[in-house]
Amino acid sequence: MAENTAVKEKEAAVSFGATEKKLLKDPLSDNNPITIQVLGICSALAVTTQVVPSFILAIAVVFVTASANLTISLLRSSIPKEIRMIVQLVVIATLVTVVELVLKAADFNSYKQLSVFIGLIITNCIVMGRLEAFAMSDKNKPWQAFLDGIGNGLGYGWIIIAVAVLREFFGSGSLAGFQIISTDSGTNALINTADISWLSWYAHNNLMVLPASALFVIGIFIWIQRSMNKKLVDIS
Repeated sequence: MAENTAVKEKEAAVSFGATEKKLLKDPLSDNNPITIQVLGICSALAVTTQVVPSFILAIAVVFVTASANLTISLLRSSIPKEIRMIVQLVVIATLVTVVELVLKAADFNSYKQLSVFIGLIITNCIVMGRLEAFAMSDKNKPWQAFLDGIGNGLGYGWIIIAVAVLREFFGSGSLAGFQIISTDSGTNALINTADISWLSWYAHNNLMVLPASALFVIGIFIWIQRSMNKKLVDIS
């Protein structure tokens, strides 16, 4: 009796052990959905011109991925394999609808700006990929599936936010809507280059507001990551 209690206590103690930490940590770096798995690129091209929309989309993806993983993991034993993808799409679509309605009620301007891209979460390869690869596997517990969803959502989220910071700053001279650098005299900004003679040459890089610039920035992220960690280099 005492031995069984000790075993249960030990299992409870490791309910957030090395495996669970790995599920949260790996998608942030060595198994990042964007830079390593090269998934979710479409939205990274479209919404990353500004930080705020990117942040909202990142939160939405974390919620949908984590909730969908948990739901499918709990239901997997009762889902016929022949219709598993239909069930997965129904679950994802339901969660995305919840996100849309909440965003529409809380911040209508952001909803109008992101409505199309929020809807596209339904077909996001990251969400479907984690359901197929992790949540549907009997080897993984629902709790672990939930953490896997959070980890991959965060891995996606920090990349698009980082890309948005670079694109908004160098393309518009602002961060999260706050004007940092302005080229027009009298503008309420932290730095007005028109009023500083040695900065009068400065101009915002219009290339950074174009979708193609996101490819360049993500490519640089991939190059830096693989340069720092040689095991990520595909030698095949």
